[in-house]
Amino acid sequence: MQTLVLGAYIYEITKNKLALGAIGLSEAVPAISIALYGGYVAEKSEKRKLLLALSALVLFSSMVMAIVTSKAAGFYLPKGWIVITLFLMIFLNGVARAFYGPATFTIYAHSIPKALYPNGSTWSSSSWQTAAILGPAAGGLIYGFWGITAAFAVVIIFLLTSITIIFFLKPYPPVFVPKDKVWESLKEGLHFVFNSKMLVWAMSLDLFSVFFGGAVALLPVYATDILHVGKEGLGIMRAASSLGAVLTMLAMARFSPMGKPWRNLLIAVTGFGLSIICFGISRSFCLSLFFLFTEGAFDSVSVIIRGTIMQILTPENMRGRVSSVNQMFIGSSNEIGDFESGAAATLLGTVPAVIFGGCMTLLIVSITYLKTKKLIPLSLNQIQTPV
Repeated sequence: MQTLVLGAYIYEITKNKLALGAIGLSEAVPAISIALYGGYVAEKSEKRKLLLALSALVLFSSMVMAIVTSKAAGFYLPKGWIVITLFLMIFLNGVARAFYGPATFTIYAHSIPKALYPNGSTWSSSSWQTAAILGPAAGGLIYGFWGITAAFAVVIIFLLTSITIIFFLKPYPPVFVPKDKVWESLKEGLHFVFNSKMLVWAMSLDLFSVFFGGAVALLPVYATDILHVGKEGLGIMRAASSLGAVLTMLAMARFSPMGKPWRNLLIAVTGFGLSIICFGISRSFCLSLFFLFTEGAFDSVSVIIRGTIMQILTPENMRGRVSSVNQMFIGSSNEIGDFESGAAATLLGTVPAVIFGGCMTLLIVSITYLKTKKLIPLSLNQIQTPV
C-alpha cells in the first residue's frame, strides 16, 4: 500500500519517470549493501526482539512520510525537500529489510516440518500476495477519494497491528554461534551458495528476469498518461497481478509444481516475459488487467519453486547467511528492476521500455535453459542435496 501511494505521489509532484525508478533503487542499495551482514546478525540474534526493533524502525519512517506529505507540511516545505525526505525514509526501510528477511526466513524454517516446506511455502506466499492485492487496491482508492494523509494513517494502523502480532511470537534463540571472524562466516555462506548450481541459477534467473521484466514501477505512468484511469485504476492494476498470484498459489496448494521443478520454473518465467510484452502493447484497460493477472500467476509459480528449492538445500546452521545472499539476488531484484524500468522509459519511452524488458526476460530464460539442461528432468526428491 505504501509503495503504491509513494509512487503515485512522487510522480504527481515531479512528473519524472526516472524518479519512479529511483524509489526502488533507494531501498535496494542499503538492502543489498548490508545484506550479508544482516544475515550474520540475524543468525546470531534472538529473532523476536530483532523483528520488533526493525518493525519499530519501519513504523518511524512511515510516520515521517505521513508528516511531510500532509497538507500542513506542504505549506512550509518546498517540494524538493519533501521528495528528499521521502527517499531518505525509503533508504531507512531498505536498511531494515537487510535484517528482516533473514530473520523471518529462519523463523519460517523452524515453524513447520521440513516435509511440509513446499505446501508451507505456498500458503506463506499466498498470504503475502493476498496483502499485495488488498494493499494496492486500498491505497489507490483511499488516496484517490480521501487523500494521501488518510492512506498513510491506514498504513500506520496496520504496521502497529504487525508489531503487536510479532510481540506475541515465542522467542527464537540463535542456532548459530560464530566462532570465526565476521568475514569468514560470511564467506562460508557465499561459498555454499556458489557451489550449488541449482541455487545459483535459480537466483540469477530471478534477478535478471525481474531486472528487465519488472514493469510495476511504470504503472503510474500507464494509469495517468496511457490508459487514463487515475489513482483508482492504478490501485486495481497493482492488485490484478497479485490476484493472479494468489489464485495460482491456492491452486498450487492442491496441484504442486514440484514434480519437475526446474522445467516448470523455466516455463513460468517464459510466461512471465510474454505477459510483460503483451501488457506493454495493450491499450485496453481490461486487456492490461488480464496480462497483469497472468504476469502475477506465472511469477507466483516461480516464487514457490525457488522458495522450496532454497529451503530444501539450505543447512540449518546457515539459513541466515544463505538468506542474505538470496536477499542480494532476489530480495532486491524488484527494486533494481524498477530503477531499470524508470531509466529505460526515460531513454526509450514508456511502451518501448516495457516491451524491451519482456524480450530481455525471454533471452535470459533461453540462456538459462542452455546452461542447465541437466537439471530439467530432476524431480523434487532428486534435489535433496546441492547439485
